Amino acid sequence: MFLGTHSPRLDEKGRIILPAKFREELAGGLVLTKGQEHCIYVFSAREFEKVHADMVGAPMQNRQARDYGRILLSGASDEVPDKQGRVTIPPTLRAYAGLDRELVVIGAGNRAEIWDAAAWSEYLIQQEKAFAEMDEDSVPGAVQ
Repeated sequence: MFLGTHSPRLDEKGRIILPAKFREELAGGLVLTKGQEHCIYVFSAREFEKVHADMVGAPMQNRQARDYGRILLSGASDEVPDKQGRVTIPPTLRAYAGLDRELVVIGAGNRAEIWDAAAWSEYLIQQEKAFAEMDEDSVPGAVQ
């Protein structure tokens, strides 16, 4: 499970050093792809296979499912971290997420997310107040 908040930097070659806590899970390969709110999702190769299997199970007649699958898969890049735990973020994904040098990598359970540091800060400002005021009826499966 991916947990926590980390603050790596993007180097001049478009690489990021993965948080040490995430490296073992991602050492065998990972998939980077477009995520919601203009972040980059980071799945282990094994977890991405599960995501893909769920997508294949969605009815092809459902336009939203088709659209989601197209965007998620067309933006995906499979990568293998080097010995130092670095992985290159493709230019198209860096542009999608608006990544600059300062980044934030968060654990989001079955995946990690890569955010531009300023975008993450803005997101937190917008969401933390609402989070603090949620009740159990607002979010299915939320901790009570």
